Amino acid sequence: MWPNNNDDLLISWYSLRLDNLDNSLEQALQNVNDWWQMAPISLHYLHWDTVKDWPDPWDLLADGIYCSLAKSLGISYTLLLMNRSDINDLTLLETDEGDNLVQVNQGIYILNWAPGEMLNINTKKFRITRTMESSMFEYKIN
Repeated sequence: MWPNNNDDLLISWYSLRLDNLDNSLEQALQNVNDWWQMAPISLHYLHWDTVKDWPDPWDLLADGIYCSLAKSLGISYTLLLMNRSDINDLTLLETDEGDNLVQVNQGIYILNWAPGEMLNINTKKFRITRTMESSMFEYKIN
């Protein structure tokens, strides 16, 4: 269940990151994906062409508006803040069907597909229309 006030949300998000520092990579990725899948979905909040205006992770949570791209961004922020050495590549992807996904470790894992699902397939199965490496937005966590 998604926390219903900002304090509980921040505590839950902090616990998510802390609790998954020592889990296996796959378990940590699954837990982060599942947590963000609980966020209430909205239509459009973030747009690919306005990355400079994207909120930092704390504002993203405070705003409480989670389109598919916002969830992908939230997953990415969460993984970046965990600072795990076994996560060495995060890329946001948009498919031709409008799915916003997170590619981890050069595409070994794909997140934000569906609740309870972390894909481990070649991204060539998707038609990717946009990509953005985390370096384009990771400065927002500092």
